[in-house]
Amino acid sequence: MVNNEILKKYAALAVKVGANIQKGQTLILNSPIECASFARLIAEEAFEAGAKDVVMNWNDELFSKIRYMKAPDEIFDIVPKWQKEFYTSYAREGAAFLSISASDPEVMKDVNPERIAKFQKSRKIALKEYSDRLMSNKNSWSIVSVPTEAWSKKVFPGVSTEEAIKKMWDAIFTIVRVDKEDPVAAWEEHKKNLEKNMKVLNDYNFKYLYYKNSIGTDLKIELPKDHIWLGGADQTQDGVEFIANMPTEEVFTLPLKTGVNGTVVSSKPLNCNGNLVENFSITFKDGKIVDFKAEEGHDSLKSLIETDEGSHYLGEVALVPYDSPISNSNIVFFNTLYDENASCHLAIGKAYPVCLKNSENMSEEELNQAGVNNSLVHDDFMIGTSDLEIIGVTYDNKEIPVFKNGNWAF
Repeated sequence: MVNNEILKKYAALAVKVGANIQKGQTLILNSPIECASFARLIAEEAFEAGAKDVVMNWNDELFSKIRYMKAPDEIFDIVPKWQKEFYTSYAREGAAFLSISASDPEVMKDVNPERIAKFQKSRKIALKEYSDRLMSNKNSWSIVSVPTEAWSKKVFPGVSTEEAIKKMWDAIFTIVRVDKEDPVAAWEEHKKNLEKNMKVLNDYNFKYLYYKNSIGTDLKIELPKDHIWLGGADQTQDGVEFIANMPTEEVFTLPLKTGVNGTVVSSKPLNCNGNLVENFSITFKDGKIVDFKAEEGHDSLKSLIETDEGSHYLGEVALVPYDSPISNSNIVFFNTLYDENASCHLAIGKAYPVCLKNSENMSEEELNQAGVNNSLVHDDFMIGTSDLEIIGVTYDNKEIPVFKNGNWAF
């Protein structure tokens, strides 16, 4: 259905620009079994780029559903030692990690969300070192997507499966710039555009951001004194550039853990472990979630918030203009990788320590004292609208428009 040459361009982009595999480095590739053909293309590109090895780590969400439905309850408290050792040992050796995100947004709708939450918590505890390494940029990592039948049919329900998959491929190729003659050059230009907004935000060094729109968001977010806005490309601590999300349209930082007050209302559905959470609002006091409502998926949202102490707080503040490629496609992807890059968003849970100056030299206790939230989870939810207004307040109390009518004000 799809021209093999454009697929190879996409695989090469994921390997050379996304994960940016280095000669002699191992690539760990996490892929749904439905995406096997594309995963093999990635493996070819990685070896051609000089990878020492490519390790395939397959997953099967339909089997996962069977397990959640049929296995005894106590099994979800157990994560085999070999799984922890797999991720941790490769991370310590300096491997790069590339994941294909292509799940059915509603595959787990018949599963008890408490079972999912229990296993996800157990897994995140077991893989904490691995997760911490990625969120601190000790390893390069990236996430890309390719269509699957179930996902494509959810996004394009009114057409045949074949047509839905074709529409999904077309959308993905456009959004990740693979349709350009030179996708790598297109990404270089895109990174420069994101850097302009990062520089403006970092120069202002805002103390607060005020959010307001017509659907009910009225939120004040305090930022740590030494926060840094990032976006586009990241760098490992060894200086290797990578792009964690492909696509990416965001510029992001971290909030002060105890500095969030007010109410925020979602603007898009949240895919939470195979269940959709829709039309929800969250209220904060001194950073902590004190109330939440959801028309659909209330129990899934509740399980997420109750994961641990840190999941009652925010860990990310991300700005994405309403007038951006994914938003302008008018497609709701029911996939966080895409939907978060169509909308300003926040994240429940762990903050990226790299968004704080000198964080690489700080202990967990020092990060905590600086207001950096820590949690087993990091889940983005979308809040951007066409009328979103954001005002930044500087340390000398100057009010600067940051967003007006959903887009950058500068």
